[in-house]
Amino acid sequence: MNTNEPVKILFRYHSAALEEVIVETMWADVIDEAQGLYKLNSIPFYGPPVASGDIFFAEYDESEQMLTYQKTIQCSGNSIVQVVLMDASKEINETRKIFEDMGCQSEKVNERYFAMEILSTTDYAPIKKKLALMEEQELLSYAEPCLSEKHRLESI
Repeated sequence: MNTNEPVKILFRYHSAALEEVIVETMWADVIDEAQGLYKLNSIPFYGPPVASGDIFFAEYDESEQMLTYQKTIQCSGNSIVQVVLMDASKEINETRKIFEDMGCQSEKVNERYFAMEILSTTDYAPIKKKLALMEEQELLSYAEPCLSEKHRLESI
């Protein structure tokens, strides 16, 4: 395997948002194939206990027929926030652009739902304030399935 190429990893976890077990595949960079260490380079959609940039252990699972996440080894300090648009007339890319301008990259799942990444170097306080204001205006609802300690402290 060429270790310069990202690999797909399967994540199986219980999603609090969906209240069911979810299977999600994401891309990761190989850190040390022999030790089973990988670095997530995707934005998780449904709330696994990882964020982009985290280093984790994965191993090949015969029943899944692919590399499967086992546990996080080192947290990146990045956070993941899930956003659902409540106002169907609102264009999702306009909302994503608001947060992109605040330094948050995102991945759209459909026309009403996206997941966004808050880098460890980004101040979460203004983002949290904007999310709360838009939720109060009933434009969106959001969840913080993977919030780093730094971002947790910034949102108090």
